[in-house]
Amino acid sequence: MKTTKTLPKKIVVLLVISNLEFGGAQRQVIELANNIDVDKFEIHVCSLSNYIPLGDALKTKSHRLHIIHKNYKFDVTVVWKLAKLLRKLQVDIVQSYLFDAEIAVRLAGKMAGTPVIISSERNTNYSLKKIHLNVYALTRNMFDICIANSQSGADFNSRVLKQPIEKYRIVHNGVDTERFRPADKKNIRKLLGIRKNAFCVGMFGSFKEQKNHPLLFSAAQIVLSHYPDTLFLLVGDQLFAGMHGSSDYKKDMDTLVDDLGIRKQCLFLGNRTDVERLYNACDITVLPSLFEGTPNVALESMSCGIPVIATDVSDNNYIIPDGKVGYIVPLNSKELLANRIIKLREDPLLLNSMQRNARNWIKKEFSTKRLSEKTEKIYKEILHRKNVYY
Repeated sequence: MKTTKTLPKKIVVLLVISNLEFGGAQRQVIELANNIDVDKFEIHVCSLSNYIPLGDALKTKSHRLHIIHKNYKFDVTVVWKLAKLLRKLQVDIVQSYLFDAEIAVRLAGKMAGTPVIISSERNTNYSLKKIHLNVYALTRNMFDICIANSQSGADFNSRVLKQPIEKYRIVHNGVDTERFRPADKKNIRKLLGIRKNAFCVGMFGSFKEQKNHPLLFSAAQIVLSHYPDTLFLLVGDQLFAGMHGSSDYKKDMDTLVDDLGIRKQCLFLGNRTDVERLYNACDITVLPSLFEGTPNVALESMSCGIPVIATDVSDNNYIIPDGKVGYIVPLNSKELLANRIIKLREDPLLLNSMQRNARNWIKKEFSTKRLSEKTEKIYKEILHRKNVYY
């Protein structure tokens, strides 16, 4: 008698995020969904906003992208709708990204009886409002583990939310090394109107206080006093609907650029979907942030063979080995930041060496393949621990 072998059920995962705008956490959700092992996992994405400019990057989004629109700040119906989606998809693991999604997932996951509920930490050393702390405290036992994208982020979350450090796992972000790869500067510079021999310093980041544009602009003034032809290329814009004071911050930065007298040497490009080409227009990039998790822009830049100068925050000194693929500078040291930019401009052999090292380093440690492998391992670990499959 002929028998039919039953294939094992795929593990169903739902990644829930507040929105799919142009942000670091949002890009990592898409990368994970696109690169996880499809033979073992069925992965879906849910946005709590209908603002989804990154949605088009999700492969087969027609049946994997779900939208539960939050109509107002404290729209409790989101929890009921999310619980319904969890039951409908028969989700085994639900993972949340950003505060709104964090709380909705904890409540909906418990309501739906989802076997594994995973929290996330994408940043470090930021301020939490009292209401946020209270809500986190009320739901502190409603998740199984937290996946942080930096060790410093895990330490911060554990300390502030009073969770045992054993509850955390670290998965640094990953980058698509095929999309973000070295390319000839000539064509993109021509399109942007940049001289082919200009020394171009890029900064990729939204206009919000965390990104600390004033440090770059102050350093730029010093650099320009030595090399007036240096160009500073800025990619990014205020957050959707000017959230978190980003519209006011952008106006302040506009004023600062004029006060410092550097506008003629700054090229503002706003939000772009072709950032992989724009990195290749640069000679180096700068990340002057006040705090970070794992900065996607640093990984993307290095994957394109473009060295990064970053502030010494979070895990940056691990992600960007100082003197090998770029430089780490103290927070708010405009003089040293300017010095490092000038050094790489004046030493093309060092610059070329860092360009090669940067690409190789990212391919080894921070590819999307490594991101998915590390995440899959954690998923299986927690399922095994809860006796769900093994």
